Amino acid sequence: MTLEHAKDVQRLSGQLGYPMSIRDIQSNIRELMITRDHVAFVALWNEKVVGWIHAFRGLLLESNPFIEIGGLVIDEDHRGKGIGKELVEKIKEWCLEKGFQTLRVRSNIKRIEAHKFYLNLGFTEIKEQKVFQMQL
Repeated sequence: MTLEHAKDVQRLSGQLGYPMSIRDIQSNIRELMITRDHVAFVALWNEKVVGWIHAFRGLLLESNPFIEIGGLVIDEDHRGKGIGKELVEKIKEWCLEKGFQTLRVRSNIKRIEAHKFYLNLGFTEIKEQKVFQMQL
């Protein structure tokens, strides 16, 4: 992923209900590009961006380090064509290159199709949780 993909990342993120300004997307891409513990890829179909994936190194005191998929979006008109699977495979390769054996992903409880997708790829559901947030 590069800065030239920002508009497509914005469009695809909006499809899943995560609207962000182009300026914020560009800022986030800039940060990802200089952070070695994060990676992001885009998927092209006929030279058009139809998906993206972002992953990062997770570090918690109570568990071994892992890689977590922070986001995966495939254009609604291109789902079911194996694009998401290819992007996850790319992340798996990155994990192994970095020496990690554990790949995690979180998925909103209402995204039933995404849950099926991840289970079909070999992920195992390990827990349900709620996310709490506070604006400061």
